[in-house]
Amino acid sequence: MQKLLYFLHVIFCIHILKLRMSDPIHHIDKRKRVNAKAALKKKYQPYPHPKTFVSMMDHAVYGVSILAPIAGSTQAIKIWVEQTAAGVSLTMFGFSIIANIFLLTYGVIHRAVPIVIMYSLWFAVNTSIVAGILIYG
Repeated sequence: MQKLLYFLHVIFCIHILKLRMSDPIHHIDKRKRVNAKAALKKKYQPYPHPKTFVSMMDHAVYGVSILAPIAGSTQAIKIWVEQTAAGVSLTMFGFSIIANIFLLTYGVIHRAVPIVIMYSLWFAVNTSIVAGILIYG
């Protein structure tokens, strides 16, 4: 049953959402979950990883999950400071909000802290952009 659920998860991620399984957050989450189960340890990498670079990347993903939405917030700041939304797509940011809600829910369900942090921040950024577009656009 577990293999069937994993297979359906992989098919869903690859074919429907077009997500890449090389996403660093996915692998951290997977290694944490699998590492808790002694019977499956042989198939997957250990967590924390013995290689310095991989272990560093596992920790750096927390910083990136905060810094990426902060970098994206420059668009929201520009809209609200200049009070114009010229050239900003409501459709793109509207769909981004829908994706943020979906991925935030996924992070909460799987208790993946980096996902919850990142998509909570992205949701706030994208919502402020959409509000700016609706007001000033």
